[in-house]
Amino acid sequence: MPIAIKEEVSVPKGVEVGLECRTVEVSGPKGKLSRKFDMPGIKLRADGQSIFIEAGSSRRRHRAAVGMIRAHLQNMFKGVTEGFTYKLRVVYSHFPLTVKIENKRVLIHNFLGGRAPRIAKIVGNASVNLGGDEIIVEGVDKDEVGQTAFNIEQATFIKHLDPRVFQDGCYIVERA
Repeated sequence: MPIAIKEEVSVPKGVEVGLECRTVEVSGPKGKLSRKFDMPGIKLRADGQSIFIEAGSSRRRHRAAVGMIRAHLQNMFKGVTEGFTYKLRVVYSHFPLTVKIENKRVLIHNFLGGRAPRIAKIVGNASVNLGGDEIIVEGVDKDEVGQTAFNIEQATFIKHLDPRVFQDGCYIVERA
């Protein structure tokens, strides 16, 4: 198969990469991640210093797949070296909210005076910490951290009320 597209992703110092079939395992000071890239027409090769992504065609689908794999690898490298952090702000003006963590769920009590708590699922190995009117979601996997923060934000989504008046809820204010 002739190579039409070839991308090189360099591995940062302090990060170890293992490639077996189409599964990439990345380990670093913060933790370990693995992801399977099962794309037809895309090959992955690795030496100690970098990972090569190769496609046999320069079609749009293959260019997009190569760019997606490169972005996922860079996010994996950042995750195992620095980690990802999302900060959410708890805002209320009508009823005071209380936020608790139980098992793998975030419970939001007294949202707009409701009796039943709003529930948001914590995905994977993301950790959620509470500090006053701030919720901090941290982890190594960007997908898990982002999905957990979004679940918390969506749990307090308000329907059928004027959003200019009812601004209560949990909102993502910072991503790092």
